[in-house]
Amino acid sequence: MNFEPKWIAWEITRRCNLSCVHCRSSSELEITGHPDCSLDEAKRVLNDIKSYADPVMVLSGGEPLLRPDVFDIASYGTELGLRMCLATNGTLVTAETCRHIKDAGIKMVSLSLDGSTAQVHDDFRNQPGAFEGTMNAIKLFNEYGIQFLINSSFTKRNKTEAPKIYALVKKLGATAWYLFMIVPTGRGEEIMEELIPESEYEDILNWHYDMEKEEDAMLVRPTCAPQYYRIVLQRSKAEGEKFQRRSLKFSTGGSKGCLAGQLICLIDVDGNVLPCSYFPKSGGNIREQSFQDIWENSKLFLELRNFKGYKDNCGRCEYVNVCGGCRARAYAMSGDYLGQEPFCTYQPRNGV
Repeated sequence: MNFEPKWIAWEITRRCNLSCVHCRSSSELEITGHPDCSLDEAKRVLNDIKSYADPVMVLSGGEPLLRPDVFDIASYGTELGLRMCLATNGTLVTAETCRHIKDAGIKMVSLSLDGSTAQVHDDFRNQPGAFEGTMNAIKLFNEYGIQFLINSSFTKRNKTEAPKIYALVKKLGATAWYLFMIVPTGRGEEIMEELIPESEYEDILNWHYDMEKEEDAMLVRPTCAPQYYRIVLQRSKAEGEKFQRRSLKFSTGGSKGCLAGQLICLIDVDGNVLPCSYFPKSGGNIREQSFQDIWENSKLFLELRNFKGYKDNCGRCEYVNVCGGCRARAYAMSGDYLGQEPFCTYQPRNGV
């Protein structure tokens, strides 16, 4: 497999106007000890990355719209020829924001929607009015012809919302829907008791499998749930069909399973390069090394790419090449990022 960085999320600020229950970086409006990098530093990082690779760059946070120079960063990336995207909670979006998005050449905006109603979404986001703000952002994006996708995260408090959110997302005109299964990092560690239990985890993934069979199904990607691709193979074989999943077509780089440190990574606000947004272990720092050096030589990244080094059920599993288990969840819940996926109930044929 050719490991090239296809998708880089970049935490350009840790500040945020919300205080969501699952936030991986425990963002708040005022953060001490984790200052934003300067615009000159941001340009240096983009130059460094572009000299080596041509990934999609997602300006993330925190809430990136809190940075007054966010569109200067995006414009510079666009000038370099990078595909620039923006990840926002949507509550700060205005008509002026939309004009800046267009002028900066931003190709896609992702929004968060964790409930089909204000009651559910606002509870998840710890902010009354958050749902209304997201709906307003979507209205403006449609008016200004800005492509957007929706991210939804799930715990016990909103797990029954998946079909309802999906129906709403289709109605709102989103390009795609990313269905996130929570990894307990950052503030998410405080809601361990709210994680969807493994006995129910695959219920959502099986619902997703059935949903994708609909003729008018939109592009959906289960995220932080690589065992979905094992389910696809199992059920397709059992049903005697060769069904091309839309989620496989839409997966990053055409790949399946856990992509952490293989095709994707996160650069945090301190310059650390992490395997993914939910994996709080650094492979190196872009203030001390080139991105290429980190990507190609980091011990952490190299170990993640070596499936033969995976342990326990994941190491024995015949589906390791299409799934691999969520490495971030293994690390968060056992301290061993090469250990087995904690929320997978499958027993491999190749082991006891």
